[in-house]
Amino acid sequence: MRNLDDIQPESPQQGFQFPGVFEITALGNSAVDLAARVPALLAGIGLHALDGSLRTRPSREGNYLSVTVSFTCPDRARYDAAHEVLRADPDIRWTL
Repeated sequence: MRNLDDIQPESPQQGFQFPGVFEITALGNSAVDLAARVPALLAGIGLHALDGSLRTRPSREGNYLSVTVSFTCPDRARYDAAHEVLRADPDIRWTL
């Protein structure tokens, strides 16, 4: 397996490079423990949040919470699956 730091795009216009480290943000209901749920949902599909990468930020009114984590992803299908599993959760409104 190649070292992730050695992977460079073949052209500057090229999009995501896999495998790679990616960041995902889920925005949802602040009344539930999204800080624990987001990494757990990702782990359920075999993607694990990198240690120390979890960040949270409440909305101005406190009704919503954004949770951001970084994870290593082997391919585009798993990246898309990460967004799908988070969006399927009833307490998560959006992912970025």
